Amino acid sequence: MSQPLTCDVVVVGAGMTGAACALYAARAGLDVVVVDRGPVAGGTTGAGEGNLLVSDKEPGPELDLALLSNRLWHELALEFGESIEYEAKGGVVVATSPGGLATLEDFADRQRAAGVTATSVAGDALYELEPHLAPGLPGAVHYPQDAQVMPALAAAHLLRVSAARLFTGRTVTDVLRTADGTVRGVRTDRGDIHSPAVVNAAGTWGADLAALAGTSLPVLPRRGFVLVTEPLPRMVHHKVYAADYVADVASDSAALQTSPVVEGTAAGPILIGASRERVGFDRSFSLPALRALAAGATRLFPFLADVRAIRSYAGFRPYMPDHLPAIGPDPRVPGLYHACGHEGAGIGLAPGTGHLIAQTLTAKTPDLDLAPFRPDRFPEEVT
Repeated sequence: MSQPLTCDVVVVGAGMTGAACALYAARAGLDVVVVDRGPVAGGTTGAGEGNLLVSDKEPGPELDLALLSNRLWHELALEFGESIEYEAKGGVVVATSPGGLATLEDFADRQRAAGVTATSVAGDALYELEPHLAPGLPGAVHYPQDAQVMPALAAAHLLRVSAARLFTGRTVTDVLRTADGTVRGVRTDRGDIHSPAVVNAAGTWGADLAALAGTSLPVLPRRGFVLVTEPLPRMVHHKVYAADYVADVASDSAALQTSPVVEGTAAGPILIGASRERVGFDRSFSLPALRALAAGATRLFPFLADVRAIRSYAGFRPYMPDHLPAIGPDPRVPGLYHACGHEGAGIGLAPGTGHLIAQTLTAKTPDLDLAPFRPDRFPEEVT
C-alpha cells in the first residue's frame, strides 16, 4: 500500500457544507484534505436551488445560524463577486388569505425581535415588488436579506480558493481510530489519510459516516423535486413563496407535501418548488409531486400557465428529527466533528457552519452556542 497522506483535518464531503468547512479551516491555518466518493457538489448541493434564507426560520438556534451565515455570505460575495453568482434578490413571502396574513405578520414580528429585517407589504406596494403576482392577494412580508447563489459553482469556487487538497472518486470505507477510540484518520478505497480530526460533511450519508466511526446520527433523506421552465425575461424578481412553506419545512410528516416557491435566475429559467417527502433514496419520477408544484406556482403567478417546463430534477435533503443540523465535536468519538443534517437549508447555513467548525478545530470559543446542535442530543437506539 502506498504511503498514507497526512493532514490536520479530513473533511468528508465535497458539497457546499464541506467546501465551507474546508475554506474556513484552511483560513484558520490548518492543512485540509477533502474527500468525496463522487464529484464536487454531486449530492444535495448539485440538486439545490441555492437559497440563502432568513425568511423561513423561526427565532432560535437555526435563525441565529442563518443570520451569522447571511453576514458571511455577504463577505464572500464582496470577495468573489460573480464567481459564485451571488444575487441579493430578497424574498417575498405571500399570504393567500386574511387569516394567513395575520399569522405571517405575527411570525415576522418575532423574527424582527431576533434581528431579521422584515417589511410588511400590502395593496399596490405588493405589485410594485412583483407585478405578475395573482390579483387580489391580501399582503406579504418583504425580506431583503434573502439571497441566492449558484450552489455547485459556489461550492467548487470555495474549494478552489481554500487550497485544500481535493480527492474525488474516493469512497471512505472506515474511520481509523486508536485503541482508546480517538480518531486518527480515514481509510478510503484508494488508501489511508491520517489526521487527528475528521469532519462529517457527508450530507444525506452522514449517518453512514457516523456509523463507520462507531457512533450514530439520525440523518435521513427527504426527497424534493424542482421544475425548471424555459428561459424567460425576468418576470419574477425575488424569491417568492406562499406562507405555508414555513409550516411544511417544520413538518415531521413523511408524506408528500408541496407549497409554491418560485424564483427567477440570472440565466432566465424560473425554478419552481418545493416538495418534501421521505421515501428513502428513491429517485423515481413523481407526476403527482410535479403536478402539485405546477398548480401551486400558477396560483401565485398565473402567467406560468402558458410557460413550458423543460425539465425537472430531484434531490435529497439531509433531514434530522428536530430540524436542526449537527454541528461540532462528537463527545462520543474524540476527533470526530459533524457538519451535516441541514435539510433544505444547507446552502444558506454552510458558511456559518464552516466558520464554527473551524473555531472548534482550533480551540477557539465558537461565535454561537453549539449546545442546540450537539450531535449526541438524540437518545441512542436500543438494539
